[in-house]
Amino acid sequence: MSDNKNKTLFISDLHLDTDTPTILQSLLAILHTRAPGADALYILGDLFEAWVGDDDQSDVADQVAAELMTLSQAGTRIYLMHGNRDFLIGQDYAERCGAELLQEPTVIECYGRRVALVHGDSLCTRDTAYMAFRKQMRDPAWQQTFLDRPLLERHMVAQQIRQKSQDANSQKASDIMDVTHQEVINLMESLQVNILVHGHTHRPGIHTIRLHDHPINGSDEAVRIVLGSWDQKAWVLEFSADGYDLKPFAHPEKVAAANA
Repeated sequence: MSDNKNKTLFISDLHLDTDTPTILQSLLAILHTRAPGADALYILGDLFEAWVGDDDQSDVADQVAAELMTLSQAGTRIYLMHGNRDFLIGQDYAERCGAELLQEPTVIECYGRRVALVHGDSLCTRDTAYMAFRKQMRDPAWQQTFLDRPLLERHMVAQQIRQKSQDANSQKASDIMDVTHQEVINLMESLQVNILVHGHTHRPGIHTIRLHDHPINGSDEAVRIVLGSWDQKAWVLEFSADGYDLKPFAHPEKVAAANA
């Protein structure tokens, strides 16, 4: 019996594309070692750097789908949530992965605990320019109009959007792009959960929140767990009946270089 039984994994912000072979190899390593036998794997957005439609052809996307399907067929449930980069992943690709698409926010029961899941960008309300942009990108009418465009044109538009985003972010104060504390509390109160898991901000950590005025489920304490970006190392949140642990893993090629 696998020692991963009764364990659930959470990851986000891999930003996979053709230029990230190291990150792809790290994902494959996790899928082959940490994930087999696990109850579930939740991918909370930005699995890919960009996604212009399920009809796009990509060796990376094909390989990821095949690996996730293998894991799914072995009994691990796979869940995909949209990020700010790959919000156009559709039902076709999810089915190729053996995965279920999750709406945001989603509340799950995880070994006796109610846990809220979001990608995280919806919590960055102080970045008003981004929130306006997000509202447009998540509009179903805008998305359908975009998907109706020729594939080459979609790639060009996506590249322009990424460049504008990078230019805009370089001019913003770092704290503006982090979550708004009160927005986190508001979400947890509305969902009546004491644990929130998200990515997006690339600031991995486990934060204790004191709820002095409005206890949730009889407790004046809540926890916000932030998943890490995989640009420098892989980050995996492992959740079990015994608790949770946010673990960093060195990329395989860096381990090989260190041992050479």
